[in-house]
Amino acid sequence: MELSTGTAAKKVVVFDYGFGNVRSAERALAHVGADVEITRDFDEAMNADGLLVPGVGAFSACMQGLREARGDWIVGRRLSGGRPVMGICVGMQILFERGIEHGVETEGLDEWPGTVGPLKAPIVPHMGWNTVKAPEDSDLFAGLDADARFYFVHSYAVHDWSLEVTNPRIRAPRVTWATHGEPFVAAVENGALWATQFHPEKSGDAGAQLLTNWIGTL
Repeated sequence: MELSTGTAAKKVVVFDYGFGNVRSAERALAHVGADVEITRDFDEAMNADGLLVPGVGAFSACMQGLREARGDWIVGRRLSGGRPVMGICVGMQILFERGIEHGVETEGLDEWPGTVGPLKAPIVPHMGWNTVKAPEDSDLFAGLDADARFYFVHSYAVHDWSLEVTNPRIRAPRVTWATHGEPFVAAVENGALWATQFHPEKSGDAGAQLLTNWIGTL
């Protein structure tokens, strides 16, 4: 699944703040035609067409690493200017208001209201392939069949979506759900900010199509 070679490749920075499968993300993005750089350089991250924020491990550790790399400031500044940002796995979770792990509450980036909490399921972590239920008007999942499967690895999730948009001129966020023991937020499309709980870079052709869709918006 590659983008047309007739157009200039979009520059995507995979933000390297010490938490995430940056090499896997780099390979997946390059495979679909992006010009990819792994860096934590402030100017490069600010000026790229798209910024991808990965995340693996504990919510609190990811937030600490992100703040130390000034990633919180970069994400906020990019979004205030309508510059695309995409979060993956814990890189999605930290976009919410807070995370609670082992009784410890950590402030997130608060781009969306909500709390990341333990996933209640017979088997945790949720590790493996699963389907999702995307809105019919989703741009992120455009061109994908309803039974497309994506690769998940997580023990925590967001279980409720409370952000409402009352201004008819503003497009409401599109929220995709999945179920493992209980429903949880699997992806969000909200203006310039998109995110997935699953790993598109590990999700084969379906993940490649999804990344292609994101790059197509840059």
